[in-house]
Amino acid sequence: MKNGCIRVFADINLINVCKEKLSHVDESTESLANSLSLAGNVVRLKILFLLQEEGQLCVCDLSDILGMNISAISQHLRKLKDGKIITPKKTGQTIFYSMSAEYAGIFKPIFKLITDNKILELI
Repeated sequence: MKNGCIRVFADINLINVCKEKLSHVDESTESLANSLSLAGNVVRLKILFLLQEEGQLCVCDLSDILGMNISAISQHLRKLKDGKIITPKKTGQTIFYSMSAEYAGIFKPIFKLITDNKILELI
């Protein structure tokens, strides 16, 4: 079977309107896609969930909670920090991590679905 489009006439006006709409949201879609990509790992999603719930945690807390070694947790935290999804705050010798304000608003409704056990109802 030949892979192709079977439409008879292209709606050039619709195509141009859609292209225009996308041009106004390019930066936002890029940012959201990046953050969802980073959160697409189950460990990083759990870290983000815990940070949303608790406000801030250190790498040792996350290591104990998730049952993973500190090195593995640190790698996940670095990716989230590089993506500006979390922010570090040093207190004495300890670095505490929290969700950045910009991303907390994005993830809050997702985590509400998780907390309410509604995710499985949606899929």
